[in-house]
Amino acid sequence: MLVALTPVIAIGLTLVLGEFRAFRRVGLTDRLMATTGRRRQRREAAGTFSIRSAAEVLGPLATWVGERASRALGTVEDTARRLERLGSVDTVTAFRVRQLGTCIGVAALDVALCTAIGAAPIITIGSLIAAPALAFLLVEQRLATQSQSWQQRLTMELPLISEQLGMLLSSGYSLGTAMARLAQRSDGLCAEGLAGVIRRTRQGVNEIDALREWSSLAEVAALERLVGVLALNHEAADLGGLIAAESRSVRRQVQRDLLEIIEKRSQQVWIPVTVATLLPGVIFMAVPFITAMEKLTG
Repeated sequence: MLVALTPVIAIGLTLVLGEFRAFRRVGLTDRLMATTGRRRQRREAAGTFSIRSAAEVLGPLATWVGERASRALGTVEDTARRLERLGSVDTVTAFRVRQLGTCIGVAALDVALCTAIGAAPIITIGSLIAAPALAFLLVEQRLATQSQSWQQRLTMELPLISEQLGMLLSSGYSLGTAMARLAQRSDGLCAEGLAGVIRRTRQGVNEIDALREWSSLAEVAALERLVGVLALNHEAADLGGLIAAESRSVRRQVQRDLLEIIEKRSQQVWIPVTVATLLPGVIFMAVPFITAMEKLTG
């Protein structure tokens, strides 16, 4: 095991020491620039053997493997869309490389632990396969949970925002002015989305097209219906009533979802109670059964 880990340790030390200037070879351009007497801005160049260069090499492989594994686990939604929805500055490649680094780190810790406790080879191989897979699933599940939580919070905010939007439109505001006012005077996910729609309209995109882009990114059914109502802005004379009806529909849907969650949690309370009740009964039934079997078998 130590012989097998020697190349891994050597590569790791090379990558870590390559990040320090004392161990990194200065490029020819930088060495010649020092003789000219001219000052040059310090730039972060990736060396031949550095963490950045290794990430650039492993990026396409990590992205390909991560996307295929995610599809195999049943994830239909694109990773780039989920990262954009959450407002993350990471790209898909950066996310997959970090995920691959987590799996490699967990695998290294697993090998070190198995070596320290002297586990059997079969247990070491099994844990070496299971530990990175579990780390991959945890990172993937965390992203999916954050995306679902984002969609739930957006759905919770939609009734109030749609009611305010309907009141502003009924008061004589245009659609663009009403959205800009709500984006400035409120906070939350809906306000951020409306601010993004306003930025898109200032770039020359039509208001309805910008709203549809936001709806496509969010993938929330209530928002899609609201955008469908707002698309009638240039056709209908007064959208206040339609928006108010849509707001009431969304509020009823949110109420039904909350009732469903409450019912599920109330049912989950009975699980430990049932287990705590059945376990002593099984023990009391097992004692006379074992006694009877001993008498029959002698």
